[in-house]
Amino acid sequence: MSGPGSVKQQVQQFYDQVGWQQVAEGVYQNMRYEDLRPVSEEYRHRCHLRVGRYLVPQGRFLLDAGSGPVQYPEYLTYSHGYTYRVCADLSLVALKEARARLGSHGLYVVADVANLPFRSEVFEGAVSLHTFHHLPLEEQEQAYHELYRVLKPGATGVVVNGWTDSPLMRRFEPLLRLMERIKARWGRSPAPSHAQNNMKAAVPSPSGTFVEKMTPAWLKARIGAHIPLEIRVWRSVSVRFLRAMIHERLLGRVWLRLIFALEERFPHYFGENGQYPMIILRKPQ
Repeated sequence: MSGPGSVKQQVQQFYDQVGWQQVAEGVYQNMRYEDLRPVSEEYRHRCHLRVGRYLVPQGRFLLDAGSGPVQYPEYLTYSHGYTYRVCADLSLVALKEARARLGSHGLYVVADVANLPFRSEVFEGAVSLHTFHHLPLEEQEQAYHELYRVLKPGATGVVVNGWTDSPLMRRFEPLLRLMERIKARWGRSPAPSHAQNNMKAAVPSPSGTFVEKMTPAWLKARIGAHIPLEIRVWRSVSVRFLRAMIHERLLGRVWLRLIFALEERFPHYFGENGQYPMIILRKPQ
């Protein structure tokens, strides 16, 4: 049996049983889908901080829709100017982990991001990070409207998601395949960290959970026609690109600084053509 209800149940079970299980202090199984190598650390950090630029700097309530455990240190900075961070998630495990990080600064609600249990116009800011793509497209549309509904006039919401097919990453596909073949044949991976060893041992390589991504055309037609939005870059390159192309011995940090500089110079181009867009919703006064 399939349908929105069964999809959400699948996602909830995945994160309760796998995704938000810690394998080391502050390291979760779900992080296996990120490039955690030191060579990418500065780039990851700077991309994470982009979200905070577009939020109202202070207020009473910041909504974190699909908060997870608020797993990255940079995520904590988004609510520094707010009295409370309202963490809404289907996963009780995620909310317990978020409470361990935020304590009394957080308010914790088991909730569906496509059916938020809040009255309209109560939040001065909102974020949703890598969550909406776990919904079928029709419910993603509903989730955008829900996020916009609960924002106060003059407030901003920021959604980070992924495109179904990134034109930029498609252009790199032949080179990615070549680098992956070279790495498989001759590459020598650095010794794994204790956390990485734990991550491999904890569960037998989970395949993940339901994901349905979108296109810029779909977003503009279905959401932009009703809600004022702007598409900017969060991160233009995929995890696969990072793992295949970026290496210490090949001046990986230098290349990532160049990529970041280009993203800063052309945020709308890389937002629509790169891998991960940042969708900014601004509610007029």
